[in-house]
Amino acid sequence: MFTLADVTQEKVPVIVPISHPSEGSAGRTGLWRVFKPIINTNKCKKCFICWLVCPEESIEEGKDGYPEIDYTYCKGCGVCSDNCPTGAISLVKEEG
Repeated sequence: MFTLADVTQEKVPVIVPISHPSEGSAGRTGLWRVFKPIINTNKCKKCFICWLVCPEESIEEGKDGYPEIDYTYCKGCGVCSDNCPTGAISLVKEEG
């Protein structure tokens, strides 16, 4: 049996696995999206709660000052839609 004193870096080698990312983990995580969030700028009040709750950080401020979704990373989880206080974000079935 080993004691804590017996476990040192010299006696127990540290192995760090090196992974090679696949398409999804390399960044283009929006490829498996089923529902696509669409922002209705007529309803949006620019509160950016959608940006705050997005787990993928795929929402940024667009040139017009409204939230803009980067669909390369958006997985369509619907968290932004569920938390939008004005109902400005709707989920539509992804085409193709």
